[in-house]
Amino acid sequence: MLPPFLQKGDTIGICAPARKVSKEELITGINWLKSKGFKILEAENLYSEYNQFSGNDSQRASDFQSLLDNPEVKAILSARGGYGCVRLIDQLDFTTFTKSLKWLVGFSDITVFHSHIHTHYGIATLHANMLYGLADERRNDEAAQGMIDLLLGKPMEYVAKIDSHASDYTRKGNVSGTLIGGNLSLLYSLSGSASDVDTTGKILFMEDLDEYFYHIDRMMMQLKRSGKLAGLKGLIVGGMSDMRDNTIPFGKTAVAIIAEAVREYNFPVCFGFPAGHIPRNLPLILGAKINLEVSVDTIKIESI
Repeated sequence: MLPPFLQKGDTIGICAPARKVSKEELITGINWLKSKGFKILEAENLYSEYNQFSGNDSQRASDFQSLLDNPEVKAILSARGGYGCVRLIDQLDFTTFTKSLKWLVGFSDITVFHSHIHTHYGIATLHANMLYGLADERRNDEAAQGMIDLLLGKPMEYVAKIDSHASDYTRKGNVSGTLIGGNLSLLYSLSGSASDVDTTGKILFMEDLDEYFYHIDRMMMQLKRSGKLAGLKGLIVGGMSDMRDNTIPFGKTAVAIIAEAVREYNFPVCFGFPAGHIPRNLPLILGAKINLEVSVDTIKIESI
């Protein structure tokens, strides 16, 4: 189920459900959104601080709840990720949200909300840049404008090049299904919880940042052993950025680790889709029905 698309003049609510932010870090992104014709509502505790968090758990949950319940807010854009959303999710009441849908936008730690909302309510959310990433020095114009375009109702259509370093692991195919996923570390951490996502018959997207190769292997083994890979219709791997190794090398790249984990299955698999912790973080509507076509050298994604 898709929330209503936005119109120019609509209000976008801003909150920071995880790591703390400063006004200086957000002001150019706020001004950019205003230049696109949107009103901005800053949550009460947006610039609060509590250790690494943007306020304590109660403050952050209160901010998110206030935007969920505010009928004037048509989309909730998280200021940045980091860590903290999982500390809030069980405090939130989605009753009003389910009666008056709005877009939830973000990635990385925001995967907690994407997964929880898809699992419990079947409502689409937007995996896309956060406000922190819309600052002048960090903004990728294609990704940023793409986020606006999807919020305004433009169909999701991408043709991207296959990662040349992963071509040996690519598995061709053409499938249709519901797109789900987000940050691999978060999907792993939510396993067995009330926010765990059912992957059966779905097309899974995953990305990650700053992980050791052995931990990528651990997470993929968990997904495999818990049955989350066997029933997939397709797998889209985005940015696997700034991966690390131990003094004694693990011996495989992140791409090789993921490819090995899904080797026995028959669904299409592609690597290097431009989304995740990379400058060109193209937006994806999670919960949307898509067609995925993986060929020799391209990945094609279309809303259906």
